[in-house]
Amino acid sequence: MLRHEFRPGRLVAGASFVLAGVVFAGDAGGLWEAPWFLMIPVVMAGLCLAGVTGAVARGVRRRRGPSGRTAPAGTGTPTPP
Repeated sequence: MLRHEFRPGRLVAGASFVLAGVVFAGDAGGLWEAPWFLMIPVVMAGLCLAGVTGAVARGVRRRRGPSGRTAPAGTGTPTPP
């Protein structure tokens, strides 16, 4: 059972920040050499992709109706207006 509404834009934004953290951790651990300015395009591209993902998800959610869910058949619970 879902306790909250799924937000795919936030998932994409979080994944881009995790990627930036992994790159910095690998640099700090000595696994590879990453210049500091590499993070600017990684984070900005992740945020732009998250914005597009959120806009598409909102458009899909808006087309489906106010809640996006319907009650299963035979439960006797009406769907919200």
